[in-house]
Amino acid sequence: MDNPIIVALDLPSQQKALELAEKLAPLVGAFKVGKQLFISSGPDVVRKLRATGAKVFLDLKLHDIPNTVAKAVIAATDLDVQMTTVHASGGTEMLAAAENAAHEQAAMLRADPLLVLAVTVLTSMDEGNLAELGVGGKVQEQVLRLAKLATVAGLRGLVCSPQEIEMLRAELGDDIQLVTPGIRPATIKTDDQKRTMTPAEAIQAGANWLVIGRPITSANDPRAAAIGILHSIDPELVPKSERREPIP
Repeated sequence: MDNPIIVALDLPSQQKALELAEKLAPLVGAFKVGKQLFISSGPDVVRKLRATGAKVFLDLKLHDIPNTVAKAVIAATDLDVQMTTVHASGGTEMLAAAENAAHEQAAMLRADPLLVLAVTVLTSMDEGNLAELGVGGKVQEQVLRLAKLATVAGLRGLVCSPQEIEMLRAELGDDIQLVTPGIRPATIKTDDQKRTMTPAEAIQAGANWLVIGRPITSANDPRAAAIGILHSIDPELVPKSERREPIP
């Protein structure tokens, strides 16, 4: 298993983000750059993260007319990020435009296409929030509806709550990449995430990637927090230099 941890660098400045990334780079699989950091620091922070060799997940949750979203995906490809997000609720035409742009631009650059991930239902939302928007039924029903919409449009990945992983695996198979926020170690409070799961539970359920923010970034010792999470998933994922006991 490759390291599945994506650390959410939801921090107010490029300096803080890069300092933390330098400490954590050997212990995690990728870093997420979201709206706060991207708006405050711009593309430069992505370039500096990529210069370290780290994978980057640019999480801007694009939702616009198809042409605009396609051009944004092209720009993300040129920026050399490995993942980006679009809202599945943008519809089939928008989703297909994003995926096609990823492949066409990658072909021009002779690179692998970035993974366009469809966001189904935000993990901060529950049935009450959906009802406010005029969407009836359970969260899982809406997640599955949007997930099928995205896969029909050709997308290869989804962002979903850990509570929906098993359902999506059963409905969509093993080829789809599932990126899962709402991950909280058992000892950590859930904050504003309403549909959570521990890292080990999420991987066992079938997640490919785990987006983890405050349990690592707000910890007194972020490196120790990352190591502890890795150990809870699979002790073999912990770098040998960080293991407390020698491995025979």
